Amino acid sequence: MFLYVCGGNIVKIELKSIYKKYGKQEVLKHVSMEFDTGIYGLLGKNGAGKTTLIGILLGIVKANSGEVLMDGKSVRLCQNEFLDKIGYLPQYPKFYKEMRIDEFLMYMASLKGISKKDSKEKVDWLLHEVNLWDGKKKKIGDLSGGMRQRLGIAQAMLNEPELLILDEPTAGLDPQERIRFRNLISKFAKNRTIIMVTHIVSDVEYIANQVIIMDDGDIVCQGNIEQLEDSIKGKVWEVVRKNSDTMDDLDFGKVSNLKREGENTRIRIVSDRQPVVDASKVRAGLEDVFLYHCRGDME
Repeated sequence: MFLYVCGGNIVKIELKSIYKKYGKQEVLKHVSMEFDTGIYGLLGKNGAGKTTLIGILLGIVKANSGEVLMDGKSVRLCQNEFLDKIGYLPQYPKFYKEMRIDEFLMYMASLKGISKKDSKEKVDWLLHEVNLWDGKKKKIGDLSGGMRQRLGIAQAMLNEPELLILDEPTAGLDPQERIRFRNLISKFAKNRTIIMVTHIVSDVEYIANQVIIMDDGDIVCQGNIEQLEDSIKGKVWEVVRKNSDTMDDLDFGKVSNLKREGENTRIRIVSDRQPVVDASKVRAGLEDVFLYHCRGDME
């Protein structure tokens, strides 16, 4: 659960039986979840329903049925106070390209009702925290993808949110920027709830306290990393084949990795049963869990 003060009372946030469809397509199938302090990875393929679910939580999208509850009551009864406790970085943030970094943050602070004095202090602090201080006079249109995402999380942190929602925050970033951004998220995780929406397994594998895996509009599993990996214990296999072999004897299941090793290929397979007699069981990883629970084979 996620606790915050609304009108002076401590309340509990819960998504209860959220159902959403567009036309005849069911996007969310009575999804329920709640959050506690820490980093949550909301993991799923593109089209799994993650972004729609977050849109409903934020009030951007209207559900066909189900509710977001605060201490058993609809957030509609305390909408403004609820939103004041949220910081949000959308998947494709739109910034004013001609604005300087520091100008943009001051502008966003004013929109959030932060006093000019407090805004200056918060903006200066955040510029240092996200490592944009030296480039604060740069125009946003001149920033790299990684710098734009760091600016995005800075604006999301202006109101010191208790719930920080990040929608596909590392999409398009190079490996170095992705690592830098993950470390930044961990830094901001103290005493708040962070929901990181992504289809990139490594983004949540290293930093998430809890992982929720969605597929086809529903939750297929959730827990901490160790619990999820243990949930498919004995269902991950490796087998080595000569590169010249046809591999026709393998009942593949889902192939999570093919690695060339000289004249051989090491094949990692996720399957309920031994795919071939010489396959050996290996320790499962989060990527194996993701493949096991999500529909469709790897191409």
